[in-house]
Amino acid sequence: MRITVLALDGLFDTGLAVTLDALGAANKLASRMMGATPKFNVTVVGVRKRVRSGQGFTIPVQAITPDLKPDWVIVPALGKTTPDELIPALDRADVKQATAQLVKWRAEGALIAASCIGTFLLAEAGLLDHREATSTWSLAPLFRQRYPKVSLDETRMLVATDIGVTAGAALGHLDLTLCLIRKASPELATLVSRYLLADIRSLQAPYIIPNHLALADPLMQRFERWSRDHLKEGFSLQDAANALATSARTLQRRCQEVLGKSPLAYFQDLRVERAQSLLHGSGLDLEAIAAEVGYVDGATLRTLLRQRLGRGVRELRADLR
Repeated sequence: MRITVLALDGLFDTGLAVTLDALGAANKLASRMMGATPKFNVTVVGVRKRVRSGQGFTIPVQAITPDLKPDWVIVPALGKTTPDELIPALDRADVKQATAQLVKWRAEGALIAASCIGTFLLAEAGLLDHREATSTWSLAPLFRQRYPKVSLDETRMLVATDIGVTAGAALGHLDLTLCLIRKASPELATLVSRYLLADIRSLQAPYIIPNHLALADPLMQRFERWSRDHLKEGFSLQDAANALATSARTLQRRCQEVLGKSPLAYFQDLRVERAQSLLHGSGLDLEAIAAEVGYVDGATLRTLLRQRLGRGVRELRADLR
């Protein structure tokens, strides 16, 4: 498999390093433990002759030449963590050149993969239009606002479509790379996972911090504060709207635009977050925790936790030890 890694100035150092290290480990393990030839021919390229990482390290890159015909192109994330940092970076000349190159490679048949902020470049190129995708959960509100044609689901760690794969935040680079290794050889992917003490995660949902997402919009901030004060009560959209001096329709619309979900779904996110906290440190049994977050019995909470986090109560308690 011919893999081209597209490096840009200011990229997230760990994202590039974990991608190259995992692919390097795959090639070594294929030879050493499976008696096979290396599976991946990896080239790191740049649209500029000199590329520096976010931490200031010089990254050796090759020039992009007409004879470069990758099977997969991987776009590591830029090291930007806030909208104020990211939006100007997306307007840089080298980023625009990179997005044009992604379109060209895709037209030639290459598949495109990106994690975290790297997914913004795919969206900038229009490659994710009318497709499902995931991205870093922390910038999901900005992603939705900037790319309304993309069906974003930031609760998922990996989303595969006809153009390639998108992955979630930060260390989602490792999940993404393991996914590509699995496409070449499931057996090899298992070896690499064990060697690196890493497994592909299906969900970002357990890592999402609901109040961080609410910071993207003043009405959502107020709704988040109101919701936390009323977790023990049954949710009423009209009561919430009245308390916030807005209409139920406006609250519904803003919640969908900013958070990609209904007010009730966000309210349940906060219940799940609170329940996780109580499972960890309160010493309360499940019935008492259910009462604290507004459910009449533990069975209902158990079902919600399983649906949202993909884990049962026993697994969650074990994870938090």
